[in-house]
Amino acid sequence: MPFNAETDKENVGENMSNLYISKTSEKVHSKNALHENKNNTNVHKKEKDVGSEKAVCTYNPQLEPLLRDNPRRFVMFPIEYHDIWRMYKKAEASFWTVEEVDLSKDIEHWENLKPDERHFLSHVLAFFAASDGIVNENLVERFSQEVQVTEARCFYGFQIAIENIHSEMYSLLIDTYIRDPKERDYLFNAIETMECVKKKAEWALSWISSDKATFGERVVAFAAVEGIFFSGSFAAIFWMKKRGLLPGLTFSNELISRDEGLHCDFACLMFKHLVQKPDVARISSIVADAVTIEQEFLTEALPVAMIGMNCDLMKQYIEFVADRLLVELNCPKKYNSVNPFDFMEHISLEGKTNFFEKKVGEYQKAGVMARKEDNVFTLDADF
Repeated sequence: MPFNAETDKENVGENMSNLYISKTSEKVHSKNALHENKNNTNVHKKEKDVGSEKAVCTYNPQLEPLLRDNPRRFVMFPIEYHDIWRMYKKAEASFWTVEEVDLSKDIEHWENLKPDERHFLSHVLAFFAASDGIVNENLVERFSQEVQVTEARCFYGFQIAIENIHSEMYSLLIDTYIRDPKERDYLFNAIETMECVKKKAEWALSWISSDKATFGERVVAFAAVEGIFFSGSFAAIFWMKKRGLLPGLTFSNELISRDEGLHCDFACLMFKHLVQKPDVARISSIVADAVTIEQEFLTEALPVAMIGMNCDLMKQYIEFVADRLLVELNCPKKYNSVNPFDFMEHISLEGKTNFFEKKVGEYQKAGVMARKEDNVFTLDADF
């Protein structure tokens, strides 16, 4: 039967934080035996839904250039996948740390928020604090072990470090805003204490633990996690920026949303390199599942109306983001929704602000993205 995130939730169990570590590792290590012998031609068959019919296809990881055994994976040069390498260098140039975010003005703003606004934001931060750990679990247990291309491994290694910084940032925000130790503990354990967060986490975790889904399906699923599951919450925080509130939170949101956008772009790039891609119907189904869960999260379980946003427009925005992801995955749009939030159009991740002011969301390490041929001393420059 085809992999289904809903029915596979039982793989996650009630205490996910304990179960997925052991079960995922067990499944992954057996699956990664493929890479121990480059002559291994182990092939498995799986069924896929195509409309109302079922087609049996043969999926072989060793047919994938990204996944087949690569004895040269321990050395970076010569670069073989230049597009993947450029993406890694772009990520490297965007490195930042939590110490660059000033939270000194946020406390007063936080205390002046309405109770509903504080409730909404604290629950969003709780989801974010847990979600980066889930993304890292996938990178450590699955993608980094399966992918044999050095350039991609460089990106995944750097992404793991950046996700740790995101998790630290969200944890610091909760620690700064929430004074009550019991409430803090409740938020830090959101995967187990909040049903609305648990549902999103279970969907992502079920893809990590699945031994039925192909690599391509899982790439699409985690592109949806970083591209769709985060999108509505990012927009909600940018809504607070529009109101001139919580400068520390909104600045960190700029940095993190830029990073997650790059991670989603990288997933789409990896997808383009796949030989055995999921069909359009399967891709659309995975994305639609993520859209439904995210819409429910922000319009029912934790309605954005609590901070003065329109729930119907939020649904539309999530559909707009999903369509954009589908196009990147070479699929037709499913929703044909337009962006209802003009303020999101004005959030430029490569904007016009002064590069030398550290407190800008498009901050980038100087020189990292420069090409080798640009680093040449010359006496004929214009002064």
